[in-house]
Amino acid sequence: MYDVVLLTLGSERDAPGGGCGSGDSCCGGATEAADKAAGKAEERCETPRVPVLACVDALTARGARVETVTARSDAEVDEVLARLDGPPRADGLAWPDPDSKTRLVVATASDAQLRAVLRRLVRRYAPPPSRRPEDLAGNRTVPDLPPVGVLPLDPARSGTHRDLAAQLGLPRDPAAVAAAVLDGAARRLDLLRNDGGSVTLDGALLGAADDAGRPLHWRGRVEVDDTLLSDGEDPILACAVGNAGGYASLDGLPLLADPDPADGVVEVAVAVPVVTRSALGRKKIRFEVRRARGRAVSVVPRDAKVPFLDDGVEGELSRKRSWWIEPGAWAVWTN
Repeated sequence: MYDVVLLTLGSERDAPGGGCGSGDSCCGGATEAADKAAGKAEERCETPRVPVLACVDALTARGARVETVTARSDAEVDEVLARLDGPPRADGLAWPDPDSKTRLVVATASDAQLRAVLRRLVRRYAPPPSRRPEDLAGNRTVPDLPPVGVLPLDPARSGTHRDLAAQLGLPRDPAAVAAAVLDGAARRLDLLRNDGGSVTLDGALLGAADDAGRPLHWRGRVEVDDTLLSDGEDPILACAVGNAGGYASLDGLPLLADPDPADGVVEVAVAVPVVTRSALGRKKIRFEVRRARGRAVSVVPRDAKVPFLDDGVEGELSRKRSWWIEPGAWAVWTN
């Protein structure tokens, strides 16, 4: 039977990678955010969420040996991930064990939390270019990362933005998650790495709106492999970099046509306003969406700072950023 580590990230203040993104605290949900305002967040974060306890009970009932860990730093996450290491290699590289009897479940209140764990997996197992081993696939910079069980802490949203677990059709019920981890199959998915040292599981959306909700145009050079979507002169409404479909549309405007997190390519879309005139001379504005798919994408902002969301985490882009696809690099346990 398996040893299962059920990993929960600590409070937003202490989450690996500097936070869990916009919205509620890392412990998850509006209740924790309200308690934080009342000075109670630390106490709630020390208490396991109900889905965590239910998943532990379901795993234990099946005979698994379960340990719950709340990590509040990268080092504490790394201590958990070290249990997934394989036997020592002659080249001295840390490498995942494909036959490990230890399985990892990540309790997530946001996609950003799952990304924080995957980022540490990549940093643990990605060999430096000078020590690239011969058994690493030519189109990859990381080996097959160990599969991860995903335990969503919040219910699936019915709005326009669904978390990655909902997009992938992963189980949300703790007992079903336990069954997938113990009896399910590993579903391999693509991973986006970037030259900022992070990873993207779902996608990124570059651009923002003012306080009234009006889009703020920005300029930048956007290139997918050899296809130029913008030369830096166009006023861009938004640029979507998609592995999955979280940013497939913006306020009803379709951006990404058919994002597939397992097709080995990244899909990119740029929305540009185009001014036309009617037969009566009245000015009209429509949005032209330019799309491309490929192995890598680069964005070079011409403006000082371009706001963005990457797996729900807010940031500002002030220099060139490149994303590239790692086909099938990570995996989730699914029924």
